[in-house]
Amino acid sequence: MQEDFLHYLWLHKKLDVLHLKTTQHERLEIVNVGTHNHNSGPDFFNGQIRIADQLWAGNIEIHIKSSDWFVHGHEQDAAYDNVILHVVYEHDTDIFRSDNSTIPTLELKNFIDSALMDNYHKLFSSKKKWINCEQDFPEVDEFTLKNWQERLYFERLERKQHTIEDLLKTSKNDWEAVLFKLLAKNFGLKVNGTAFASIANSVDFSIVRKTSSKLEQLEALLFGQAGLLEKESSNSYYETLQKEYKFLKQKFQLESQGVIDVQFFRLRPPNFPTIRLSQLANLYHKEQQLFSKVISAENLKDIYTLFEVSTSPFWNTHYTFDKESKQSSKKVTKAFVDLLLINTILPIKFCYAKQNGEAIDETILEIINAIASEKNSIVDGFTQLKHKPKSALESQAFIQLKTEYCDKNKCLQCAVGNVLLTNGSH
Repeated sequence: MQEDFLHYLWLHKKLDVLHLKTTQHERLEIVNVGTHNHNSGPDFFNGQIRIADQLWAGNIEIHIKSSDWFVHGHEQDAAYDNVILHVVYEHDTDIFRSDNSTIPTLELKNFIDSALMDNYHKLFSSKKKWINCEQDFPEVDEFTLKNWQERLYFERLERKQHTIEDLLKTSKNDWEAVLFKLLAKNFGLKVNGTAFASIANSVDFSIVRKTSSKLEQLEALLFGQAGLLEKESSNSYYETLQKEYKFLKQKFQLESQGVIDVQFFRLRPPNFPTIRLSQLANLYHKEQQLFSKVISAENLKDIYTLFEVSTSPFWNTHYTFDKESKQSSKKVTKAFVDLLLINTILPIKFCYAKQNGEAIDETILEIINAIASEKNSIVDGFTQLKHKPKSALESQAFIQLKTEYCDKNKCLQCAVGNVLLTNGSH
């Protein structure tokens, strides 16, 4: 038995509300359950109850056992003097306020539907599972799941919004600088994301702006800060970049302290840091006002066009500076832009709209629903439960569901968990 379950029962009135009585056998009516408090202090603020014919207004405290009141030292805490009702699963002792007056108690165990209790025990059984409800998850109706997925997706966007707001503070509210930092991290993907973010953080964005009109300067800046221009080489492209970086380093007093080394190991050649940094440089050379264009883009086609970039010509025959390879164009793929959309473009559009009081939820839903589902272990897990995501909205929702609800046993705050708990109960 979890105290959270008792909170759930009280909040949603999942009780035999018509026959409630206190432990003193007085008739009890719930007029208002109150406001759920997730911080310190009583569990529900400003509730209203009627005991016999007397209306009471105040706070409600919930415990597994009545004696928990004393275990937590509430009898010595003035913050609990305004408690009008103690709700417990099992009543094992009377409890008192600091002035020794008795607090009415509601013992829940005789007022909970047996089917609801069975569903609760089934959901939280100790048997090791990938998610608590894996046996019943496939039976959840599509309407419930679809509405919950939308809410989960926006919850995920809101979490990313906090990251963006933190970046804005450290970037003096420069949206262009924040976009660059987020894109840099995402161009690095999983293996080099942190390293690319450290490169972006090692230079003031004003320097990126000043060098973006000359592609070789911008490439030199990124490659140099990444520590990729420190060897000797005979190819002219490398020598030009070295020369440019030496000039930039002196001009802007560049330092690379705190920059994390990029990795090549276990990466497919198209994802080598050399290729991704060149593509990033080409993007910022091509689009001088990228942020405003990202914000004004209203559909997928506009965004795909915006990110239609390749590497510099040298990389058509190379993956590293030293070794020549078979000729191939190194364009940014549609699948890669989809990742940028999911992780950077849509979150920053969402955050910017929120800060400006604009409603673009429908536009975001339209775009995210048009993007194919991601592929990862969480998506695979839900696919095995007969719910294969068709869109990025669904895959993002499932990531949010697994990491923020399933893994944390927050079934009582989950729409799926609620359906499974009440299914079969009265």
